[in-house]
Amino acid sequence: MSPKPNLPVIRTARFALVALAVSVLAACAPAPVKTPPPALQAPEAPPPEPAKPAGPKVVEPTAAELSQFRACMAGLRAPAKAAEVTDAAFDQYAMTVSPDMGVLPLLDRQPEFTTALWDYLAALVDSRRIAQGKERMATYAPLLAQVQVRTGVDPATVVAVWGVESDYGQNFGQRPLLQSLGTLACFGRRQAFFRSELFEVLKIAQRGDVRAEDLKGSWAGAFGHTQFMPSTYNRIAVDFDGDGRRDLVGSIPDALGSTANYLVKSGWRTGQPWGYEVTLPTGFNAALAGRTNRRVLSQWQAMGVARVDGGTIDLPADTRSAVLLPTGINGPAFLVFKNYDAIYSYNAAESYALAIALLSNALRGQPGLRTPWPTDDPGLGRDERVELQRLLSARGHDIGAIDGVLGSASRDAIRKEQARLGMAPDGRAGQKLLKALRAGD
Repeated sequence: MSPKPNLPVIRTARFALVALAVSVLAACAPAPVKTPPPALQAPEAPPPEPAKPAGPKVVEPTAAELSQFRACMAGLRAPAKAAEVTDAAFDQYAMTVSPDMGVLPLLDRQPEFTTALWDYLAALVDSRRIAQGKERMATYAPLLAQVQVRTGVDPATVVAVWGVESDYGQNFGQRPLLQSLGTLACFGRRQAFFRSELFEVLKIAQRGDVRAEDLKGSWAGAFGHTQFMPSTYNRIAVDFDGDGRRDLVGSIPDALGSTANYLVKSGWRTGQPWGYEVTLPTGFNAALAGRTNRRVLSQWQAMGVARVDGGTIDLPADTRSAVLLPTGINGPAFLVFKNYDAIYSYNAAESYALAIALLSNALRGQPGLRTPWPTDDPGLGRDERVELQRLLSARGHDIGAIDGVLGSASRDAIRKEQARLGMAPDGRAGQKLLKALRAGD
């Protein structure tokens, strides 16, 4: 699931986090049954999950910051009550937390906007995530079939969101939501937004759908298998397993059913594709591209826009669609439809939406992109990052755990190796560096 200014969002932080928009929909699914059918039960032996990482280091406040925080929280009692948070819940959950000043710098770090697209996609649509996603689709096939019947959203799309948002439940984020949102409600920019989210998470805690100690997630407040912001949870989450609670942390049926419900409320159209990779006619005017520059399908086709694989587009000629050129005219081009917009609304960033879309294609067994990204140094997938770390460690660099997560120690080692090899020491992990280290250079 880092926030985007002025957008209502599921997970605000990545773009406003991995931020998130909303819309209005008619609930197309019937009311959840109170006795769930066998198909909705979790498998007896779900795939083993790796141990959760230790929580991030908390940056303690100064005495002045702590005093300011306590005064701020005391001042939030009345507006919280107006937002239907009881005094008892406010005292229990809000007045007992201390700020974590470490979340403030994260307001301006959003990988959707600071990472090259080919690096971003290499990390999120890699061989391991594809393989694990196919395993999840097989394991939870009965549940996903029920989700599709009740919402019209296909399994591959739901599982792709799950994979990108939390790596299929393997990484929810470890920051206590009450602490992070309390901090952001009292310090930094966008305090009004985060105060609203703080009140929403307090309502979740007082209602008891999710235990307060389980309300952990991203620095900006997104939580659960598919990283809903608290306001999105309160508005859109569903009790898909019929146990009387909406639990996006402990219930995979609730999490996946809620994700599908979100997409439906964002305009999902059953049976339609999100889009296709396309070829463009010679001399195509790049100014015509852009997600909001909509034309009817027949107009694009008349210009010579066609599927890169030569396939047909089985949609009405008046279907509204747009051409995307996320890395310019020399990179891959896409023709996208309404379902792409629904995916985009989940976290309003083009890179994020493409990650979901392309991962869903891979989970359906479709081939990858035919047009290469316009770079001579593509990014690394997770297994390649692990290999890079092993090679760095073998050269004597102390990088800590070899886990594919390129933290500060790994980046520092990369910079040193880049400088030794005559490369720009930018700390970026790309194919050129990996190949050089493989060759023993």
